[in-house]
Amino acid sequence: MLVRQKPGSAKGVLFITIEDETGIANGILWPDRFEAQRRTVMSAAMIGMKGRVQKEGQVIHVICDRIIDHGPLLAQVGQ
Repeated sequence: MLVRQKPGSAKGVLFITIEDETGIANGILWPDRFEAQRRTVMSAAMIGMKGRVQKEGQVIHVICDRIIDHGPLLAQVGQ
């Protein structure tokens, strides 16, 4: 996770920017989804996002339904 933002002007919407070897994606988490998954969003070292993908040119947005904690997979990196 590169950036996690919850601007005051966004009415509770959380914006997450993630990156992997294919590029960058922006996640959008509505307030009810954020509250249901707050612990994972705030504490996971590595996440996955599930939801509806929107692509505008080279920009990818994921309207998140679910955030997955992939932190335990970090132990396997480099093996």
